[in-house]
Amino acid sequence: MNISPILAIIMGLVAIIGGAYWDGVHIGQLAIPSAFFIVIGGTVGATWLGSTDAEVKHLFTKSMRRIVFPPKFDRKKLLETMVAIAGVVRRDGMLAVEAKLGDIDNEFLKRGLRMLVDGHSADDVAKVLELDIEIEQHHENNAGKVMESAGGFAPTIGILGAVLGLIHTMGNLSDPSKLGEGIATAFVATIYGVGFANMLFMPMGNRIKKIAADESETKNMILTGLEVIASGANPRQVEETLNPYVPGHHSKQEAA
Repeated sequence: MNISPILAIIMGLVAIIGGAYWDGVHIGQLAIPSAFFIVIGGTVGATWLGSTDAEVKHLFTKSMRRIVFPPKFDRKKLLETMVAIAGVVRRDGMLAVEAKLGDIDNEFLKRGLRMLVDGHSADDVAKVLELDIEIEQHHENNAGKVMESAGGFAPTIGILGAVLGLIHTMGNLSDPSKLGEGIATAFVATIYGVGFANMLFMPMGNRIKKIAADESETKNMILTGLEVIASGANPRQVEETLNPYVPGHHSKQEAA
């Protein structure tokens, strides 16, 4: 579990609410249920209308969870695993890798190795796995775009809520004592719209896309490793080829 997104949201809320309180704004003035429902309901409706059902389903069933529970990829461990596999292939042949598959916990790597063991060419394996990477990246990017769309709609829906509130306030001109409170309440919808867009929807969409990009890069590392292993390269060659994918490799080279 990655708690940094939760901490980031809490930090943002504390800063905004704390700053507002410091300026003399009472928290109760910001707790307007009608404004909340207008902004959230309107944003959800507009975003849903602008997205396919498959995109929305993928967002809520998979992508949202990945924000807090992102896929774990230990690239250093993957490098060590593929270097070891290269040694087995050089020493005993590709068929000997089958006995090692049970010790591999990365399903993408295991799938590629199994295809090589079953006699598929390196080109065939690359085509299948590249398609897998492309499709997964496509789905995750679309899920991120759905959240970014919500971030685009929310401020406008907030303005709509403010206008509706002002219409209601203008209907009470006979009681000037309520005008100030009514106008302040009306603009709470704008605060909600801008706040949700910039504190939640757009950052979450951006995070979903970055997690997907990191996953794709890791899978490309695996794909490159499989191609080098299938070519019969020795473990040192595999390590040198995959080193750029491992964070910190440049500093290690400079230190050497």
